Amino acid sequence: MKTTTLWKSMQSGLRSGVGDMTWKLKTWEKHEGALSMCHSGFHASVRAIDAMQYVNCEALALVEVRGKHLKQSDKQCWSEMRVVKAYRWEKPDSVAMAIYCAELVVGIYEKQHPDDKRPRQAIEAAKKWLKDPTEENRQAASAAYAAYVAYDAASAAASAAYVAATLDDIEKWIQARIGTLMEVRP
Repeated sequence: MKTTTLWKSMQSGLRSGVGDMTWKLKTWEKHEGALSMCHSGFHASVRAIDAMQYVNCEALALVEVRGKHLKQSDKQCWSEMRVVKAYRWEKPDSVAMAIYCAELVVGIYEKQHPDDKRPRQAIEAAKKWLKDPTEENRQAASAAYAAYVAYDAASAAASAAYVAATLDDIEKWIQARIGTLMEVRP
């Protein structure tokens, strides 16, 4: 039977985000019953960035799927799945991705608000925490972020549109990051 390789975001311990499924590496699981997007079956995405939006990512898994399936633009639902490889995704990984994404869009904001330095300050504070994750640096990064996001919903909408147009760049960043992640072992 033909298999397809996809990405799945999981909680720590290789637990599914919904239900009580705990996955074992290289073990096929079969869903009995009808498939229903978001409700019934095994879900995964072509792009890791898409998989990450559905479950708080603590493990990023490369999965193989086969059998009956449903597809939509950003995820798929399958009757059979197995985890081929899984990688720990921790807070520093999320912070690094947030920095990367913010740097993709900060120019849009700065064109609209050239005198507002809060976005750059938030990015620099996050970078500082990433290099030295002390409580003091965490608090500074949180304060800088809060000052930035509380400001302008219109700019945020423009930024979101730009990020949507650059999801391929973010996906490439994630794929490169995977090489630095610790692999989950059985």
